[in-house]
Amino acid sequence: MAANSIITDKAKSQKWKTPNEILKLQRLQQKKKALQARLSRSQTQNTQNEAKSEAVPSQKRKNPFLKNSNENAKRPKIEPESPPHNEDTVFQLIQQTEAPKPPPKRQFDIFNNYEEQEETEIEEQKFNPHLAIDWSIKSRLRIFCKESLPETSLKTSQEASGLTSFVRCIDPSDSSTGLDISPSARFYQSALYWQHPYLPWMTLFPRNSKSNNGPIVGEVERASLLKDWTESFRGLFQLVRARQCPYFYVCANTFTVLFRAAGICGRVETHALLSPSTRGMRNALRQEEIEFTQPLKKDANLNRSGEGNSSFSNPSDDGTQESTTDLPEQDDDDLDDDKWLESLGVDAKEIKKINALNSRLLLNKESAEDASDNSLVLIEGIECQAFFNFLLNAKSTIATVGRLAGVPPTLLAPVAFPGATMRSLQTRSTKVRMDGTDYSSVELKGVILPHVLQYQCNLLAEMRDSFSATMAVNTNTLAFCKASKIIAEEVAKENKTSDQVFGKENLSDCGLQSKILDSMCRVGTDAVDIIERMCYCKEQGGYSWS
Repeated sequence: MAANSIITDKAKSQKWKTPNEILKLQRLQQKKKALQARLSRSQTQNTQNEAKSEAVPSQKRKNPFLKNSNENAKRPKIEPESPPHNEDTVFQLIQQTEAPKPPPKRQFDIFNNYEEQEETEIEEQKFNPHLAIDWSIKSRLRIFCKESLPETSLKTSQEASGLTSFVRCIDPSDSSTGLDISPSARFYQSALYWQHPYLPWMTLFPRNSKSNNGPIVGEVERASLLKDWTESFRGLFQLVRARQCPYFYVCANTFTVLFRAAGICGRVETHALLSPSTRGMRNALRQEEIEFTQPLKKDANLNRSGEGNSSFSNPSDDGTQESTTDLPEQDDDDLDDDKWLESLGVDAKEIKKINALNSRLLLNKESAEDASDNSLVLIEGIECQAFFNFLLNAKSTIATVGRLAGVPPTLLAPVAFPGATMRSLQTRSTKVRMDGTDYSSVELKGVILPHVLQYQCNLLAEMRDSFSATMAVNTNTLAFCKASKIIAEEVAKENKTSDQVFGKENLSDCGLQSKILDSMCRVGTDAVDIIERMCYCKEQGGYSWS
């Protein structure tokens, strides 16, 4: 009896299992099923691949990293005896499963690769003997050439000559001053610029840099910075008015201003471009009675300082000045409209609602393109003096909150001015090997002003038969180039060649070379353009850009 009881206990223990044991058995069964399915799938795939290779031996092997789907099982079998038109359809089915081909690479892959253009692409490109001027500020520039480029590691004499030529605005190629005229010294001269203010622990251009984690300036420091900035700004503006400085930038937190001397882009007076603008800023300019236009505004009726209700003069389509409807006449029209609605029996409350709706629609129309490139504002002539005073006193010029609270806008110029700090671009020389060919490369990083590319291209064109360049543009300043292109084309239509000649002569002492001044004063369709890639080929007759 004892033996029988032991046997029944063992049978019961083998028959009844705990929940954990049941779960383990289920997991094991699932793993076995998954393994069997994987083995069967691999076997069927191998047989299908063998059938494909036998049927189409010249077809490229399928990418094994593509997702395996049930399309392989549904794909019809291929027989060697099938007619030619069936083979074409089979090839189409096979090509549909291949991964999409990436688009062909451009000639230049910015800051990573450099590839030669094909002969067909070179023939299609349009070459111009003159390089267009780009009025946007660039943050990076890289030059490529099969031959050697100027060295960035300078000797003592080269660095000293480059500094002397830059500070004194000397052109080493046209003077006999005894300075070092080597390509490296002249190249270093183009990598310098003037800036105010300069705080080593802060990045003041672009002003939205995330590296500005330094200490916030106090009230005493803010007052001192504002005082020095006011003197620097006033001195720099006087240099532009006297044509001793061709242009300069005022880079605030929310907007950027480009001041240019008379003669630049064919304009006979000093002018300023502000981008981007908002309706509030434009209203502030109207309150100060500062006339302006908006060259990039899509709506022609809003492309002037009036924008609806103003008595300021505005340019017409033919370039002449015409006066807009005065405010009293506009008010009389409104009163007539109200009386007309009252005569129709419309209630006074409904008239107020209609007027409020109209004003709201006008407001939305005026503010539709705020903070965009199309909101650029152009100020010319004597209005620039009033605009200068506006920037000195406006509260929006200097930020009161944020990492740059109390720090005045950054002033950037190609020539010296009161309180300016001389800054240098970061340069680096490298060797690039592509398709078995070695290329020399020079990279510049920092604040690259419009004249830098012109200077370097003129220098390299004297030394080399061909070279290329790629650059990264600061998007906040693209509107300056777009508006300047329209201005240059309008001046070219007027055919005022005498103004251009006098403009170049009056800017002869501004500190830039004559070739660079020619580019800045030139007008026409190819005088101004946004340049991201550029190549020079002496055999093709000059420059090509895109």
